[in-house]
Amino acid sequence: MDKNIMIIGIAGGTGSGKTTLAENIARAFGDRVAIIAHDSYYRAQNDKSYEERCTQNYDHPDAFETDLLCRHLEALADGKAVDIPVYDYTVHNRSDKTERREPRAVVILEGILIFSDPELRDRMDLKIFVDTDADERILRRITRDTQSRGRSLESVINQYLTTVKPMHDAFVEPYKRYADIIVPGGGSNPAALDMIITRITKQLGDPLK
Repeated sequence: MDKNIMIIGIAGGTGSGKTTLAENIARAFGDRVAIIAHDSYYRAQNDKSYEERCTQNYDHPDAFETDLLCRHLEALADGKAVDIPVYDYTVHNRSDKTERREPRAVVILEGILIFSDPELRDRMDLKIFVDTDADERILRRITRDTQSRGRSLESVINQYLTTVKPMHDAFVEPYKRYADIIVPGGGSNPAALDMIITRITKQLGDPLK
């Protein structure tokens, strides 16, 4: 395995700003960074009807094919490209498409539950938790899911109350203790971003100007 690769995990609750932080880091280092979303590894559910898929708990660790993600990270660390699944939120199922990821010096993995799996967590060189107020997070989720994922307001609120919040309390918040860096106030915190860039620069060299 190539020990020069740096795997960064970014966790946090739904709508906390994980993707924003990952994109800000990638912007600083350009094509030396690859981003992978844990959401891409939701399990395929071709054996279930749409109605059945609508009732599943998508905020529990068992909803993800994390062992495949671990194999993909190992392949990237060995200098091999991987084909990442593409998940279709509108039908609650994995599509038949994939996206190629080439090996990069830095691989950023972002997702709400990535710290809850010991094998996945142990592969990370730097663990970051984005800590954002719950009210702000639910408002962001409502906006995102209704505008880009084809969800109704009622379904988003119902999902939040029945699975998202209970699973956050069980599998997200308790694992914050494993973070090396906690970023308060969302993914656009400039002081935290500077600190993270400095940490990565120690391994990669100067970021892009």
